[in-house]
Amino acid sequence: MEQKHPLPPFTYETALQKVQLAEDAWNSRDPEKVCLAYTIDTEWRNRSEFINGREEVKAFLARKWARELDYKLKKELWSFQENRIAVRFEYEWHQAEGQWYRSYGNEMWEFDENGLMRKRYASINDCPITEQERRL
Repeated sequence: MEQKHPLPPFTYETALQKVQLAEDAWNSRDPEKVCLAYTIDTEWRNRSEFINGREEVKAFLARKWARELDYKLKKELWSFQENRIAVRFEYEWHQAEGQWYRSYGNEMWEFDENGLMRKRYASINDCPITEQERRL
């Protein structure tokens, strides 16, 4: 059985570690690598899109990073309990035409006993910025 440490139930330290691992993985912009953190039957809501299963996650991430260029993410632990973690995040990216955005949001995560994310619910808002306003 595949495992992704740290495993639940989370402590403050292991929740922080899980958040940092997620941030690092997403900043790799590698759908093949990132999707391995999720259960085969993972369930997502990302904005208004509903995604089911690791293969759909992989396809979603490939589409995302093909249009969200020079993507850079920062996550922050908000709360945790047992096998759940809540984070706030912001990331910056630009369209092929050059317009930059900072996207803000919150995610709620639920993990299985092997440390794989079984549920991810994300609410995200995009704010146009100039290249000079970038922080990440």
